[in-house]
Amino acid sequence: MNISVKAKRNIFILWLLVVPLGSILVYQYAPSRHVEWDAYLILLLLMLLTSSFPFFISGNTMFLSQWVSLAAFLNYGIFAEMILMQLSILPIAYHIKVNKDNFYRIAFSSLMFFIISVVCGVVVHLLGYNLGSLEVKDLLLFGTIYALCDVILNHALIYLRDSSTGNSPKLVDQSTIWDVIGLTITLPFGISLYFLESYIGTIAFVLLGLPFLMITLLVRLYSNSEKVNADLNEASQFGHELAERMTGKEIIDMFMERITKMFPIDSAYIVDDLYGKFQILRAREDGENVELFFAPEDLDNSLAGVIYKKGIPTLFDKQSEWINMKPPFLASDMQSVMCVPIYRNQKIESILVLASRKKYAFEAYQLKMVHLLCSYFAVSVEKAKYVRNALARSERCELTNLYNYRYLDKRLEFFMEKLSLGEYKTVSLIMMDIDHFKSVNDTYGHHSGNIILKEFARVIKDEIGSNGTVARYGGEEFVILLPNYTKVEATNIAERLRRKIEQTPFMVELDLDEVSQEEIIFITASIGVSTAPEDSDEGMSLLRNADRALYIGAKQAGRNRVAEYVR
Repeated sequence: MNISVKAKRNIFILWLLVVPLGSILVYQYAPSRHVEWDAYLILLLLMLLTSSFPFFISGNTMFLSQWVSLAAFLNYGIFAEMILMQLSILPIAYHIKVNKDNFYRIAFSSLMFFIISVVCGVVVHLLGYNLGSLEVKDLLLFGTIYALCDVILNHALIYLRDSSTGNSPKLVDQSTIWDVIGLTITLPFGISLYFLESYIGTIAFVLLGLPFLMITLLVRLYSNSEKVNADLNEASQFGHELAERMTGKEIIDMFMERITKMFPIDSAYIVDDLYGKFQILRAREDGENVELFFAPEDLDNSLAGVIYKKGIPTLFDKQSEWINMKPPFLASDMQSVMCVPIYRNQKIESILVLASRKKYAFEAYQLKMVHLLCSYFAVSVEKAKYVRNALARSERCELTNLYNYRYLDKRLEFFMEKLSLGEYKTVSLIMMDIDHFKSVNDTYGHHSGNIILKEFARVIKDEIGSNGTVARYGGEEFVILLPNYTKVEATNIAERLRRKIEQTPFMVELDLDEVSQEEIIFITASIGVSTAPEDSDEGMSLLRNADRALYIGAKQAGRNRVAEYVR
């Protein structure tokens, strides 16, 4: 692009007028959150790496770094995202081999990135986004708006630049289309990175950042081939879709379905190593899932077992190359076969076997691509495990291991919906409160109080078993949900619990004395009972009714008793 000396000078002047002062104003007035520096520095590293490895499609250069900047904005705000974008200019400068003739491009990129950061951030904030939100619908909505604003503004600014310098640009051209494709690729990654990092911390950067960089590097290797580029774009999208799945079963089902559509495959199998014995984890033949069972020793001595021991992705172009190792699950008319180890935590967990009835059906680069997708598959399964564990932790009280209020609220809503649909006839709720618990803490110490809370929770859980949902409501209050229990039945259970607690000795440690010693004490509990639809047809009202029965009917009446809610 030809640009005059005057235009270059104007770009530098604009940069000096806008970026330094604008950055100070953004720092002072833009919404922001406290920056966790370990996470932010990893974001910076990811930004620099993704900006360092552009790739080229149909003459267009693509930097897939938007997902990192999106995650930074969603978490920390405009200023933190702006700093990442400004620093991403460093690898871009290296890529374009900066000299005095093209140094204006650095100033223009800095100015353009600054305007994009500010405008996109302000638009999203004005539309109602709150930093740190974990509402999936908000993240999808505002993340999409932010990314679209980024692409539109980016092309608008380039169009204005080219128009003002005497060129004849197009507002929408091929590069616009590729930028939209880049947006489609990176948006799920940015949201997934932010969401996952919020739940499991900096390990999210490993689970998502490394596979993304691997994909980027592989795209660079094959960018000279249009066919390879098309396949890699599909593989990348496939990887993002895998990352969005939250359960292991969803990931496996999608992986098998999509991989058989990506390549000329007639059958696909995952041979899993379960405690040293092979089994068919999943099988798909001619587009249909099938159930297959074989003796572990038959699989061990087959092609799957051989590749498992070698640990190297292998391609067979025709049947004669593998027939002496024929697995029992491969049909006799199969010819081309790909076998790819699936690694997790540097250990082979499974073998993916893909087969076609045609000779020479697969190309060498497709073997590498399947190997990449297997890595992505393994990472997605691992991510699903982390998410599942994180969600489980977020729904449990760490002290008592009972469900917490967050889970109780969802469960109560679920039960009430079942009630409204006629699937449950009644839903009863028991609320319990330990009597004089403050005096226990004051007398024996908070450590002893915690011991009592844990033992109290165990007594309730053992008594209720699988008949209901037991949760710690807060402090020394506990709630039990009993679907399809009448008020009479729930009251009888509550009375049985009251007697059980009254008769149970609790061992405490006298940690307030100079010499620690143990002592047995007895406690009591006040209990309130409410039932839907008799008392209410709304979940929170049911909870309040039980609370009212507890305090008015039990606490104020002398404690250590069960009270039913009465209208």
